[in-house]
Amino acid sequence: MEINFKRYGLYLIRWQLSTPILAGVLALLGGLGALAATIIANLIGGLIFFWVDRFIFTSESLAAQWEVKEEVRCVDCGKVARGYRLVKAENYDKTRDPAPEFRCEECSKRKSEELRRKGIKF
Repeated sequence: MEINFKRYGLYLIRWQLSTPILAGVLALLGGLGALAATIIANLIGGLIFFWVDRFIFTSESLAAQWEVKEEVRCVDCGKVARGYRLVKAENYDKTRDPAPEFRCEECSKRKSEELRRKGIKF
């Protein structure tokens, strides 16, 4: 399993930011009793942090973007198969490439390792 450290880091920061918010709700509602205040604080946290978590885990701006096409000729080995190409990553952008290069799965893995060695992060 590969970890997207950008997403993971944002999630950990979000997790820490929830603590003072929920503590504040507990302090304000402490008179209702610990259980009731905790339930209400968790509901409020869910209303707020659902949207933050949704952004963290689904945002295209935090992920590498790949294009996949069926039945393409691999630019490296010539095999006709499902083709892959990295379009955009943190320090890599081929969104306006006039001649995109698709690779079969095997060649795509090799190219991915080559890009990683060159410092491309995805």
